[in-house]
Amino acid sequence: MPDSHDRSLPSPENTHFKSVDVDVVVVGAGFAGLFMLHRLRGLGLTARAFETGDGVGGTWYWNRYPGARCDVESMQYSYQFSDDLQQDWSWSEKFAAQPEILTYAEHVADRFDLRRDIQLESRVAAAHWDDATGIWSASVEHDGRTSTVTSKFLILCVGCLSAANRPSFAGFERFQGSHYHTGYWPKDPVDFTGLKVGIIGTGSSGIQTIPHVAEQAGHLTVFQRTPNYVVPDWNGPLDPAYEAEIKADYQDLRSNAKTRPSGIWVPFNTDSALDASDEERQRRFEEFWGYGGLGFMGSFGDLLTNADSNRLAADFVRGKIAEIVSDPDVARKLTPDNVLGCKRLCVHATYYQTFNRDDVSLVDLRTEGAIEHFTETGLVVGGVEYPLDAVIFATGFDAMTGSFEKIAISGVEGQTLKQKWEAGPSTYLGFQSAGFPNMFMVTGPGSPSVLSNVLLSIEQNIEWITGCLGTLLQKGQSRIEPEIDAEEAWVEEVNRAAGGSLRSTCSSWYNGANIPGKPLVFIPYIGGIPDYTKACDAAVENGYAGFKMR
Repeated sequence: MPDSHDRSLPSPENTHFKSVDVDVVVVGAGFAGLFMLHRLRGLGLTARAFETGDGVGGTWYWNRYPGARCDVESMQYSYQFSDDLQQDWSWSEKFAAQPEILTYAEHVADRFDLRRDIQLESRVAAAHWDDATGIWSASVEHDGRTSTVTSKFLILCVGCLSAANRPSFAGFERFQGSHYHTGYWPKDPVDFTGLKVGIIGTGSSGIQTIPHVAEQAGHLTVFQRTPNYVVPDWNGPLDPAYEAEIKADYQDLRSNAKTRPSGIWVPFNTDSALDASDEERQRRFEEFWGYGGLGFMGSFGDLLTNADSNRLAADFVRGKIAEIVSDPDVARKLTPDNVLGCKRLCVHATYYQTFNRDDVSLVDLRTEGAIEHFTETGLVVGGVEYPLDAVIFATGFDAMTGSFEKIAISGVEGQTLKQKWEAGPSTYLGFQSAGFPNMFMVTGPGSPSVLSNVLLSIEQNIEWITGCLGTLLQKGQSRIEPEIDAEEAWVEEVNRAAGGSLRSTCSSWYNGANIPGKPLVFIPYIGGIPDYTKACDAAVENGYAGFKMR
């Protein structure tokens, strides 16, 4: 029986395509899934979104760890499709925290009456394309049962960072303490008061978590494999005057953001760091450090293309670490030696200061040895046991492809998506992969996705997909997939763009290096929002060049 979210499927006679349960199956009810549902309604198509969690919000539903916060300013990390929504909603902070972002997602779901097309606590375990009928069949697990839902189109809104990376550690099953993963944090707050806590991982989620847990724990031990660059965000209450200024001409901010490679409007200096005097260069670095956030990379225009310029910026940040951290040995362990920005640049105002506390210890796994095994009461590194009451795994995600591969997807002649992507993901413009007709991906591999303001990328992707589906309907056609040549050419373009940036020069989750056995290829398109948008628009203007429609 349907509940308050109306989980019953529309009857076939009410659908556009008579042979299916719904016109479109949408996988996921995060920001992409919500907007996709809204746009599909505008086309007059019936759709059903299936969400594993018991609430909407996607990554902001699951990532409830203490300190979880967006690294894009709130006024830009928001939908822009509805000016009324933009004007009515007010953010409380410059960089919104997880609870507020989740509340925003829930507000959008209610404001646009989207819940009636969302089935919660339902996992799409598999999806199969029948080439004879042109129908997708999705296997949906819900309430201990598996049902099949058929559709003409399958749209994957599964997120770039939603497949948690759970590394295997010897003896972990013996550990008697509590354990948590930042990507699947409990809804109820976790009390670490007085406990001996260990946290494994110093990526973005670890860096956000560590200062908060340190405030509670009796003692916090940080197990670090690779140090990361961290710039301050200088977060605080959102200035009402700034908010009013933006809302007076929100479109101006949105339009300007779309001219930037990241889709984020922040101060940007186009000069080369090498052309500035030592004094001018130091002044610019200090200015952009003072502005805070990801905008630090805009202090000079060639930090990601010129190794010498990058080294100068990296040396500046290294100097800040040495100034902030009182113990020189700890400062040394916290200091990265790789290219600034080749791994995800992290933001937090008090991360480095946390290591000045007497109740915080740093274990450098590069010099002291890898984690050997867990015991009943802790874990062992380099022959030394560290007693722990609780362990936090801040080990990140199987980024960009892991969320797709969690679903057993099979296309033409039974080929699975996992088989096709065995040597690395291949898509055309990040939207589709040849051999999987009528299957679309939002912020898929080969799109700017994680290298951009993902909310902007989500909307751009969905507007493109909506336009594509509308064209199919107008032409009376029912099938679309990429041409192999176009897909291969786009993969080459993604690789070419990556080769021109220092971002591709180190091991990171951008190229799958954090997952054993994953092919080492740079997955997102690094060419930037403007060039990507031009490529998407050109395909449309040329009659969806590179796609086969029939």
